[in-house]
Amino acid sequence: AIIEPDSVKKLLNDHYKKSTLDNRNTYSQVEYLAQAYQITKEEAFKNAALKGLDFILSQQRNSGGWRGWDIEAITYNDEVMTGIMNLLLDIKGGKEYFNFIDQERKDKAETALQKAIDVTLKCQIIIDGKKTGWCQQHDHQTLMAIGARTFELPGISSLESAAIVKFLMRIKKPNKEIIDAINSAIEWFEKSKIYGIRVVADKDDSLKSEYNSRRPDRKVINDKNAPPIWARFYEIETNKPFFCNRDGIKVYSLAEVLPERRRGYGWYGYWPNEVLNLYPKWKSINKLK
Repeated sequence: AIIEPDSVKKLLNDHYKKSTLDNRNTYSQVEYLAQAYQITKEEAFKNAALKGLDFILSQQRNSGGWRGWDIEAITYNDEVMTGIMNLLLDIKGGKEYFNFIDQERKDKAETALQKAIDVTLKCQIIIDGKKTGWCQQHDHQTLMAIGARTFELPGISSLESAAIVKFLMRIKKPNKEIIDAINSAIEWFEKSKIYGIRVVADKDDSLKSEYNSRRPDRKVINDKNAPPIWARFYEIETNKPFFCNRDGIKVYSLAEVLPERRRGYGWYGYWPNEVLNLYPKWKSINKLK
């Protein structure tokens, strides 16, 4: 059967008819279209890329942040902020396939980028006078850490913090504030390593057919030889790893998460490893001790 796009659109409520920056969208298409234009010189690709860039710039809030799909907040989840900032940094840096962008747009992109960097530095969570990492979302006005979906409570997030630090490391000639933000986050990553456990697929997954999922259930096992791992979320007050179900109730072990969320969300990972490995080279490039 042939499904007409317009007929599908008519069935959607207004929220689902809107463009989104969530889940690595729009900025990634802008980059793809720019590369396609460089290769083909098709004006349609150029015009579409410029329309996408204009949309991104128009959606920046007064705070300097961009929102995701779930909540009106400065959103680092799903690489909303970091994806856009990387795009704008590439435009500012003169990446070849962005050469067709006019100077007026380049100036707007640079201004937007600086606002986004400024608010990102201000959002870094401070505990007892020490900077740590970032939450998935921060309030536009207060810049405080806030939750999004019911199972995404406010906390310091290792995945999103790693993506932010990786972006900050790309900035040439970083100022003292950026250097301090990176050094502090690296210290937090080191402090927050979890030793002696490994997350594995549950081979006795009796609920797989019930949840109709290709993703296996997950469980934590003790393994003294396992490499350090990080939880997705850490309590702001205690730095204790936590988890959550769709009912919004915080729990403190993966086993307490119901199967649907246990298999359907990334609760543990090795995300900070990349920036920890990049850190010595970054220090060397910037002549830092």
